[in-house]
Amino acid sequence: MADGLKPKASGSNEYAIILGAKVNGEIPSLSLQYRLDAALDYAQQHPHVYLILSGGQGAGEHISEAEAMTRFLVENDITEERLLFEDMSTSTYENLLYSIEKIPDYIEEITIITSDYHLARAKRIARSLGFQADVVAAETPKVVELKLKTRERLALIKNVIVGN
Repeated sequence: MADGLKPKASGSNEYAIILGAKVNGEIPSLSLQYRLDAALDYAQQHPHVYLILSGGQGAGEHISEAEAMTRFLVENDITEERLLFEDMSTSTYENLLYSIEKIPDYIEEITIITSDYHLARAKRIARSLGFQADVVAAETPKVVELKLKTRERLALIKNVIVGN
């Protein structure tokens, strides 16, 4: 999983994909909020980068993850012109697959913004879809760290063995 933390994004890629996480009603979960905080910081440092907000609507979510991300970023002065919306995905693979459809054909490198534990698998999936990726790592909330990192290790092993 440590391999997922490199290379760190420098703003050289034109598109960054923010991977969704649970929304509680209309409120981002702590995991999603940490991803949004990292994305906001990155977007402020690199105002030329377009952000693809990726995540559908699951059980207990009154709005899609992409909508929750949009609201937060717009409230924090990121212009809607920089935001691309993907609200159909229900998995990491779909996050990337559907988000890549929003990117012009000539693009071969992207930035992925997600939780630190999630980056290795996200990068593997991006590679399987024909993209190289640099990363912005969001902190994992301590309250769920053990559970999420354990689950992610299993998902990464499954990805290596059987693919997406």
